[in-house]
Amino acid sequence: MAQKYTSRFIPLILTLLIVVSDQLSKAWVVATIPENTVGFRYLGDFLALVHVRNTAIAFSMGDELPIVVKLLFFIIVPVLLVVAVCIVYFSRKIHLSTFQRWVLALFLGGGIGNLIDRIFRSFRVVDFISVKVYGFLGFERWPTWNIADASLVISGILLAVSLLFESSETKEDNNV
Repeated sequence: MAQKYTSRFIPLILTLLIVVSDQLSKAWVVATIPENTVGFRYLGDFLALVHVRNTAIAFSMGDELPIVVKLLFFIIVPVLLVVAVCIVYFSRKIHLSTFQRWVLALFLGGGIGNLIDRIFRSFRVVDFISVKVYGFLGFERWPTWNIADASLVISGILLAVSLLFESSETKEDNNV
């Protein structure tokens, strides 16, 4: 029984580590790099640490939305999503693999990290990692991101992969 609780709660350490590292890195950027400037460049111009504020979502989608709509889509909906993920995570009726628990913990860390910015930084998420992608998908530089963003993207990819494998395993089990 103790192992069941351990396997349920240990992944949440990852959530905490992501939130703390995300917020500490953002605090460092805010204290060190003036807003809308490049602070440091590495490997020529390939990687840069910058200080920008994102008032929208990925690729600046929704930047021009009215404040009421931003409140709904950038705070209320994400809070409800975090609550829903927590309900799924702790539900005894929904079976999650250990891998899926780790993926949801990764997702929660990213979601909470960016929610903290949206709530306490007036909808302005601190982004600071800028990578040159040499025209990939029409971008010279990938849109600037942060640790929480990376956590969200990685968790989304891993969750999709886990669901694909679970789906194929279920089909194989049904065919036996």
